[in-house]
Amino acid sequence: MNLLRVSTVLAASLLLAACVSMPKGPSVMVLPGSGKSFDQFRYDDGECRQFADVQVGGASASDAAADSAARSAALGTVVGAAAGAALGGRSGAAAGAGGGLLIGSAAGAGAGETSAYGLQRRYDYAYIQCMYAKGHKVPVSGRLTSSQAAPGYAPPPPPPPPPPPPPR
Repeated sequence: MNLLRVSTVLAASLLLAACVSMPKGPSVMVLPGSGKSFDQFRYDDGECRQFADVQVGGASASDAAADSAARSAALGTVVGAAAGAALGGRSGAAAGAGGGLLIGSAAGAGAGETSAYGLQRRYDYAYIQCMYAKGHKVPVSGRLTSSQAAPGYAPPPPPPPPPPPPPR
């Protein structure tokens, strides 16, 4: 009965996780460059999306997340079943497999999120490089500085004038 309850909770969790999908495309805003028409920007955007897609191997972030989650869940089930069989025989194998699936699925969700984030970041980098090379305005990080350097310290005041000569 306990295994049935765990399986029901796990199935519900997996169905909810399957509803989440990441967008396939850049997650950064790029603006048309100076002197570029919007039509030219749209054309370059399409070209750069294809370039970035090739750079990440044609996989989307949601594909990487799903693949990583499925592998972790399968590995957790196998390891849990083996540990349950070694510790408790047949009934231990079933409980171990259920526990392994549950823990593997949880670990897989975290690993899938990490995989998706890394893939999205690599996609964004390739997209930004391409759009910058075509003359468009891309986001940059850092802080703005002026061309005049601010003085680090003020120079000391000049020494006082010498005292006047004594009266005669």
